Amino acid sequence: MSCAGHLTIDLGALQNNWRALKARVGEACDCAAVVKANAYGLGVDHVVPALSAAGAGTFFVATPEEGQEVRALVPDAPIYVLSGVFTGRLALYDDAALRPILGHPDEISEWARFCEAKGETLPAGLHIDTGMNRLGLTHAQAEALANDSQLLRAFDLTLVMSHLACADDRDSPLNRQQLAAFERGSALFPGVPRSLANSSGVFLGADYHFELVRPGIALYGGNPTPKAATPMRCVATIEAEVIHLRDVSPGEAVGYGATRTAERPTRIATVNVGYADGMHRLVGSTDERDGAFASVGGIRCPLFGRVSMDMLAIDVTDVPEGTVVRGSRVEVMGPTISVDELAEAALTIPYELLTALGARYKRSYIGYTQNGEDALTHG
Repeated sequence: MSCAGHLTIDLGALQNNWRALKARVGEACDCAAVVKANAYGLGVDHVVPALSAAGAGTFFVATPEEGQEVRALVPDAPIYVLSGVFTGRLALYDDAALRPILGHPDEISEWARFCEAKGETLPAGLHIDTGMNRLGLTHAQAEALANDSQLLRAFDLTLVMSHLACADDRDSPLNRQQLAAFERGSALFPGVPRSLANSSGVFLGADYHFELVRPGIALYGGNPTPKAATPMRCVATIEAEVIHLRDVSPGEAVGYGATRTAERPTRIATVNVGYADGMHRLVGSTDERDGAFASVGGIRCPLFGRVSMDMLAIDVTDVPEGTVVRGSRVEVMGPTISVDELAEAALTIPYELLTALGARYKRSYIGYTQNGEDALTHG
């Protein structure tokens, strides 16, 4: 048995989340899957086949190298590279039949020249900036491209997209502003499929769906509606093992810096995950600030003191005596302690928590079936 923390990834829940998002947008809208950053830290080699089996037919990555990994798993699916064309590395796209999302006139010219040199009209997407101000053409640049029929003929424009900046705040006025800007910009390219909604954008309503949505964090169990109960199922569960139990007297502190002091006779359980495993130091607690919780025997127990590299401490005083022993399992993140709750305690977002999961975890993949056969695997 592994002596590291245990990370269980429920591929059945992942598939359920994709199907729920697809049902929300309806048959007329394609539901893609964003699988960049090693499928948000959960393992692209397991996640992509599971999503493909569920019905996802289009995938988005950040870099061409990520696209090459995905291509090996889905030989025929459209794969878009969100970061666009990396200068001078066009062969990476061509070798794996990847579709760059072009967001700058120089990128468009470089892709067009590449297509002309090959004598092929290769597919690509187009990013129009509507208020994020990171990637994408300005409206004036999009107009110039729309009026340049020779340049447009050099490649096959298969998608026009933009990216919402504040979709997780449905009351933000920027959502409607971006929607209007996207409708105006995408109208320059009639007949080309359009995509605006990310995970949270799916829940802003049908006006934001267009022909394709591209959820990411919602697939992996993050809440796309932060001000309401999550509609998504838990995908990733982190369990740790109690490696030590100690009684601490009032006035005694626990951990580095002596930042948390016991106010009562306290039972402390030390478990075997820490910041080397992706547990941010901010999820710990001090005398001035409470931290995250863990679930011990089904009871929510507060973390006590600082998180260290390899371990953290939990106050198990309120757990019935005899319930917690050396070797007991503790849920640090999962159905009871959601990824969103843990992220909030760390003053961050679930994206960062998932993509920072450490390499020491013993990983198990459960719940994925294909063709009626149990495909439970351990890795």
